[in-house]
Amino acid sequence: MTELIYQTDSYAKEFTATVTGYAGEQNGVLLDRTAFYPGGGGQPNDVGQLVVDGRTYNVTSVVRGNIHIVEGELPPVGAAVTGILDWDRRYKLMRTHTAMHILCGVVWRDYSASVTGGNMEPLSGRMDFEFERMQKELVTEIETRINAEVQAARDIRVNILPREEAFKIPDLIRTKINLLPEGIPEVRTVEIIGLDLQADGGTHVANTREVGTLRIADYKSKGGINKRIYLEINN
Repeated sequence: MTELIYQTDSYAKEFTATVTGYAGEQNGVLLDRTAFYPGGGGQPNDVGQLVVDGRTYNVTSVVRGNIHIVEGELPPVGAAVTGILDWDRRYKLMRTHTAMHILCGVVWRDYSASVTGGNMEPLSGRMDFEFERMQKELVTEIETRINAEVQAARDIRVNILPREEAFKIPDLIRTKINLLPEGIPEVRTVEIIGLDLQADGGTHVANTREVGTLRIADYKSKGGINKRIYLEINN
């Protein structure tokens, strides 16, 4: 089992680990512990570097199964590694992911609308909701409310709970489809205290004030009652 540092410490920029094997067809390196997020829930994977005996291997992608895809030849099995994240990119993604949860929390709390999809890049993202109608006045109102939650300086808390305990939480799953794999023994939850609590595997900031000013850049209908909101974050 690989120790997934990012699940409990989103602020780990560097870490030490040992090479445990390869995923040869993907030119991938397996490690016994990692802070690289492999992507999921709309959040892209991390990139960065692995340093072994003074040699740097660029990590161009990370995928499920603890596979760190690198350029060139692979470091030897058993080698001691220092992993270094592209921290500027990761921190922007953390701010963005938390911003998306703020948006989701406000829309769920104030308008009872479920999420039907979403995606993000550093400092921008989009989220789809079940709204019958969406007009400029409503969008302006939502933008005001999500920025109020940023200014409220709400702490974000992460917990890893036994599956049975987690599913006792009302409205734990905010998407129309439950994306949690069957049979997993534990569920990771992310809570914006006083606003939002849901199952989530991604990385987040520690307080909403870190997110920055939010702007709804656009909105559109995606058919039926599916409406899309495009969110941007000021640097």
